[in-house]
Amino acid sequence: MKNYIAQGACFFLIILTLSSFGSARKTKIYTSNYENVLGTSLEIKIQSINDKIAEKSEKAALIEIDRLNKILSSYDQTSEFKLFEQTFKTPVNISTELFEVLELFNKWQNTTNGALNPAAETISKIWKAASISNQLPQTSELKEAVNKVTALHWSLNKANQSATHLTTTPIALNSFVKSYIINKAAQAALKVEGVDGVIINIGGDIVVRGNMNELIGISNPFADAENDDALTVLRIKDKAIATSGNYRRGFKIQNNWYSHIIDPRTAQPASSVASATVIADDATTAGALATAFNVLDVNESMALAKNFPNVEYLIVDKFGKYSFSNGWKDLEMNKLEISKSGMERELNNSNFETIINFELALIKAQRVYRPFVAVWVEDEDKHPVKNIAVWYNKDKWLADLKNWYRAYGAEYKLPGGPVQSTTSATRAPGKYTLKWDGTDDQKKPVKNGTYTINIEVVREHGTYQIISKKITLNNKPQTYTFSPNEEVASASIEYRKKTK
Repeated sequence: MKNYIAQGACFFLIILTLSSFGSARKTKIYTSNYENVLGTSLEIKIQSINDKIAEKSEKAALIEIDRLNKILSSYDQTSEFKLFEQTFKTPVNISTELFEVLELFNKWQNTTNGALNPAAETISKIWKAASISNQLPQTSELKEAVNKVTALHWSLNKANQSATHLTTTPIALNSFVKSYIINKAAQAALKVEGVDGVIINIGGDIVVRGNMNELIGISNPFADAENDDALTVLRIKDKAIATSGNYRRGFKIQNNWYSHIIDPRTAQPASSVASATVIADDATTAGALATAFNVLDVNESMALAKNFPNVEYLIVDKFGKYSFSNGWKDLEMNKLEISKSGMERELNNSNFETIINFELALIKAQRVYRPFVAVWVEDEDKHPVKNIAVWYNKDKWLADLKNWYRAYGAEYKLPGGPVQSTTSATRAPGKYTLKWDGTDDQKKPVKNGTYTINIEVVREHGTYQIISKKITLNNKPQTYTFSPNEEVASASIEYRKKTK
């Protein structure tokens, strides 16, 4: 099997043949999906004249990601940044990239009036500890943390490209650093001769470069399964788009959910915004503003955005109200209707839905290709009822998903629909959520009764696994768990009332 995994709407793989611009040559889009890259999932699309050039371009992007991660990682104890963090009040000559990122943090901390701060990690650790103890942090502890966080953590000397670490407060280069890295990775990939365009999606932050248009769905923060309808769909070319939100990561304390996004000025988790999406010419601006717009209130964010004339944004507050820039609608394929809630869902007669959560195994905790996956529903007689998702390589490899193939392979057609990529809050690597809305393949509601959820996984140079679980649709909330295996680290099913 070739190592190109392509993905269209709802993670269905598609290889598209396109006419090139300005010449008679034809190009294709080659897409690969990886897990455990910069702490999340990675998708790379290369538009090139053949697969060898695409492979060379993809390799250039991955090399650049690895190189920059070795400089900027806040988790690799041997990275240049972590080694710098271990110094104290001693000038250190640092790389151009680390100097540039430290300068950017200074800029964005000032621009956002302190809403972005690399030392917010200090406060995050307090809330993580609180979630383990299931006790809210002490007010005095948070106040002390704010005093530490708002201090000056480094000084920079541009003349000799050196930096001096000034505090012992924990710091982390998050916020916009993933966007910074993929922007440079896209540039490296686009330099390869024979490449017309590059799209890199790192955990929902996306860079589109070259002669490519991408239709990008905005994940609905109130309906966050991979196969949920997009909040809206945009057409993007030669831009970056980033989304930040509180709906995928956070802290649960005394049955209350708190965002992982911290306001470093107050030491409180951000709470007024559910999701913010920003489009900008450069990825760093998009990533920084998307995060800042979750910390600031909506009015503050709209005022800040006026300083960036080429930026467009959509902010969804915790009540589902939209605020967006003047040019936002010009990018939309389906115009956002403010008079209607984007969270309205079509209800079937049961008013129940089935949520399927699963985590793909990470092999040796390193970057790996995402395996082929199929998820579908059968009735009591083993007849297929609903094809929920299939992620695969080329058509000739579909038969490797042998149980799914027996059910659907002979008649399977690639799905239609406008979404080619999805921008969303960052997910953990390998963790996915799918939804069964209680309909069959003809979109008709099914009857209450017993059904089987199947998750089938096959990995190149790995193993073949299938796990199944019987569930009962009876309008009574229930939870089911699967036994893990070599390819699926964990999986569960929640049958629940539908959410909007």
